[in-house]
Amino acid sequence: MTGRDSGGEREAPGPPGGPAAAAQPSADTASANPAAATPAAAKARTLKERVGALRHLRPFIAMVWRTSPALTAASVALRLVRALLPVATLYVGKLIIDEVVLLVQVDGRPDTLADWLASGLLDRLALLIAAEFALAVAADVLGRVVALTDGLLSERVTNASSIRLMRHAATLDLEDFEDAEFQDKLERARRQTSGRITLMGQLLGQVQDLVTVASFVAGLVVYAPWLIVLLVVALLPAFIGEAHFNAQSYTLDFGRTPQRRELDYVRQTAASVETAKEVKIFGLHGFLIERYGQLAAEFYAANRKLALRRAGWGGLFTAVGTIGYYLAYAYIAWSTLTGAFSVGDLTLLAGSFRRLGALVEGLLSSFSTTASQALYLDDLFSFFEAEPEILSPADPKPFPRPIREGFVFEDVGFIYPGSDRWAVRHLSFTLKAGEVVALVGENGAGKTTLVKLLTRLYDPDEGRILLDGRDLSDYDLDDLRGSMGVIFQDFVRYNLTAADNIAVGRILARDDRARIVRAAAASQADGVVARLPGGYDQMIGKRFRNGVELSGGEWQKIAIARAYMREAEVLVLDEPTAALDARAEFEVFQRFKELSRGKTAILISHRFSSVRMADRILVLADGAVEAAGTHGELVAQRGRYAELFELQAAGYR
Repeated sequence: MTGRDSGGEREAPGPPGGPAAAAQPSADTASANPAAATPAAAKARTLKERVGALRHLRPFIAMVWRTSPALTAASVALRLVRALLPVATLYVGKLIIDEVVLLVQVDGRPDTLADWLASGLLDRLALLIAAEFALAVAADVLGRVVALTDGLLSERVTNASSIRLMRHAATLDLEDFEDAEFQDKLERARRQTSGRITLMGQLLGQVQDLVTVASFVAGLVVYAPWLIVLLVVALLPAFIGEAHFNAQSYTLDFGRTPQRRELDYVRQTAASVETAKEVKIFGLHGFLIERYGQLAAEFYAANRKLALRRAGWGGLFTAVGTIGYYLAYAYIAWSTLTGAFSVGDLTLLAGSFRRLGALVEGLLSSFSTTASQALYLDDLFSFFEAEPEILSPADPKPFPRPIREGFVFEDVGFIYPGSDRWAVRHLSFTLKAGEVVALVGENGAGKTTLVKLLTRLYDPDEGRILLDGRDLSDYDLDDLRGSMGVIFQDFVRYNLTAADNIAVGRILARDDRARIVRAAAASQADGVVARLPGGYDQMIGKRFRNGVELSGGEWQKIAIARAYMREAEVLVLDEPTAALDARAEFEVFQRFKELSRGKTAILISHRFSSVRMADRILVLADGAVEAAGTHGELVAQRGRYAELFELQAAGYR
């Protein structure tokens, strides 16, 4: 399902969009020609697909209701009341005009306002004007209350859907996050957590408008039923055109997801604390600005082309609707002249037809937009439908504490999806309980892949891995990973306090300051923290205000503290000390061996002065164990290990 480095193993993968991604090139950055990168799935959606996407409206409405039943019910009730106000206002206006016409025709009309008031002739007119005023005030107040309710509901739905997305993403496999196509799907889903909440207001608005339309139609049917037919015929072309261009807009938006991610990546790379040094030193501003400008220009050109076509056809369809309105208006005016309608009827019918035309046009457009937005909902709910492949079994076994026998790799083979080369194959060895094993080998030999298999970030394609005689897949997945303290070479530099940067190793113990301090002392990060102005409460990293940046070596000590914070049964250090000098790395690994007594441990390093302290060293080559033994035994064998050791030792002479 996913595409990987053709060499199988990637020693330092960083999930795109993660905290470290801004400082690293994206593995799935779109090509220089975005049009060529458009996925096949971005083809124009058929009518059947557009109608089929409406199935997502029900779960969407259910999601909104679950978020806040009170706010949702209040919004519906307020809109239903508001829906009747336009008809009531127009009808009262008709009565006012008819009343004025009658009063104008009264014989012996009073001459002054005082006489009018004294005569009582204005009582009904005054009551009608007061009623229209009350309706206007009610419409304004209800509009503001509806806007307030929708705003609160929108924020709650955005937060709830974002949390749901993060929770679901946490259940998915590492394989998914290393796949460019999945990253596109994730990006589209992220955009919909906030971008589609307007759909709820739109759906509620449609209910309101339908009630209003029904009341207007009832009035028009009484006077001239054929006006309804004229109205529908006049507005139907606009509806069809709007539906067509909404679908084209979605297709364009869907197909450009990779380019949009590249656009965001280039913008972030050009102006971020993580990349500022290299951008300045290498003079990359011009290149990045030019690339951003190129992508933005292509976005603009595609949008402009669609906008021009939409505006042209939209103008034509609007003209058709206008012609229909004036035909109806001419009929109403003529009927008034012939005495069929009163002047009040003229006002009511003309206003009703205009309002009804605007409402029906808006509804048809809204229905089309709803179908279009339902296509976007497909981006969100299809992400929620994604299922992980690596799961706990139905009846999982608890992780053994302590480990009695250890791990056994039996003829294990694994190939990254999309690769044509095995990352590891015929990999067989034993990691005994309480043993410290070092892994050495050239880049691409399979060291990091082995760790990913051990932690079930991936499952083998061939063979099996046993823990105390049971297949690794028999154990509870969360318990398994929770029992392993792993620090990869591409550890994340969290822009959090020093204490929280360490506590992420066992975040549930975040409030246990004594445990954090012990972990820092174990990794020698306590000296780093002691130099910070705010100590453990100091924000580190320069992303936020008052943050203090650390050196590479200081970050590495903080990261290693996370492994000790975990207090796990298995400890793994996957080359996390590259920024440390030889002495510092030796001290870290010396401390690592002391603190891993009684635990099963793996360390990976290119420095042979450090790995020689392990109980046993495994030499990996081409995804298999080529040799195993102590430092002395491997040097005596005069094989690959001895060759690499001599090459490195020569550099120190």
